Amino acid sequence: MQSQISSCGSSFLNRRGFLRDASTGLGGIALAALLAEQGLLADDKAPLRPDIKPDSPLSPRRPHFAPKAKRVLTIFCSGAVSHVDTFDYKPELVKRDGQPLPGAEKLVTFQGEQGNLVRPLWAFKPRGQSGKMVSDLLPNLAGLADEMCFVHSMTAKSNTHGPAENQMSTGFTLDGFPSAGAWVSYALGSECKDLPAFVAIPDPRGVPQVGPNNWGSAFLPGVFQGTPFTADKPIPNLARPAAVNAKADADTRDFLQLLNADHATARAGDSQLSARIASYEMAAKMQLRAAEVADLSKEPKSVHAEYGTGDKDRWKSGFARNCLLARRLLERDVRFVQLFNGSYAMGEGVGNWDGHKTLKSQYEVHAAILDQPLAALLADLKRTGLLKDTLVVWVTEFGRMPTFQKGASGRDHNPKGFTVWLAGAGVKRAHSYGATDEFGYQAAEKTATIYDLHATILHALGLNHERLSFYHNGIERRLTDVHGEVLDGILS
Repeated sequence: MQSQISSCGSSFLNRRGFLRDASTGLGGIALAALLAEQGLLADDKAPLRPDIKPDSPLSPRRPHFAPKAKRVLTIFCSGAVSHVDTFDYKPELVKRDGQPLPGAEKLVTFQGEQGNLVRPLWAFKPRGQSGKMVSDLLPNLAGLADEMCFVHSMTAKSNTHGPAENQMSTGFTLDGFPSAGAWVSYALGSECKDLPAFVAIPDPRGVPQVGPNNWGSAFLPGVFQGTPFTADKPIPNLARPAAVNAKADADTRDFLQLLNADHATARAGDSQLSARIASYEMAAKMQLRAAEVADLSKEPKSVHAEYGTGDKDRWKSGFARNCLLARRLLERDVRFVQLFNGSYAMGEGVGNWDGHKTLKSQYEVHAAILDQPLAALLADLKRTGLLKDTLVVWVTEFGRMPTFQKGASGRDHNPKGFTVWLAGAGVKRAHSYGATDEFGYQAAEKTATIYDLHATILHALGLNHERLSFYHNGIERRLTDVHGEVLDGILS
């Protein structure tokens, strides 16, 4: 029996033809899925994946659209800096000092029951031409308030340091996801052939709580993970042994490169192998360049004095050298630099901003380490012209309560509303976005998320966060997961 089903009114199908056409249709669906997996479908909403060649995975690649920023510097103050004592001025908190937080008298937060509201422990003053209110805790950074774009309505998904650190660096509270720097390296490669695309600079006191999660590549190819080193602890094992001359060393590398290429050809698609070969080749290139970039002795004495590299406080001088190293990496077109202030090796609040018990005495220590060197770095970027195409992002994992903890002289964790700030390429100067309530307890206007922050960072680099993905375990993974909106209100 022949079917009378018409196709466009001009042809007929029988059962045999229907089965034939259905089979080719299923093949077409499979082909479309494979093309989508590689970002090759002509769909402006389909994922876009970089054209990564195994022999040069860090070669520079085009963004989705014209970028405002060529590179990113993030400063991560681990331990959770108190926004109400630094950048978020609340006159009502001053006025109602010593009173209960309205509507939350019996509130229990991370470490327990809350006490009363406590005014900022440092005075706030208007700064620069904008008159932005910033506290005396960070006087040097306060003097640069006109360069900053403050997001006062940031929120986080966790009130625990480890998961919150994970989210700020990777977009997820759980372990096992690539860091923002790894995503940027994956998307754009590197403009610098003899330094890593992504460098993480831990605090001289040690690493943050989740350590390498902050700069790891997780399921992205390993070549895109951050390379951690500091001004005082450069990349080890780069120097050529004295017994090996330069020609023999170069010949050996060339021979190894030939062997590696043959080995990789026989194992096409092995991303871990490609990453290992690329890392060895990068190490060879860095034998000269990394030693040069970490050699701060060539900087003028006036620059060292500005940063405070000779300060008698070894933690401040060490952080100052790290800040100077960050500038030297950025001016050599390292794509993503992640600079940490604060460490968990020394215990709660001792080497980080986790001010639960004695916030004032602890913050006076940490502020002295952070303030001068970081202000010098920001001013140096502006003076040298790097700030025009460098996006600077200052973050912490969450904020702190406007109350003191009951029986203590410190503030508990608060992910409901806190401040981050940005400066440089792509963002407005002397601008404030969003707000917390009158006490600084929770976001009340233009609530922002870490997903939004990451989407905005990618946007400044010319990347659409909804299209930058990696197919992993049957899921299109993104830095912003299935969330995130670009914060248009802060863009210049």
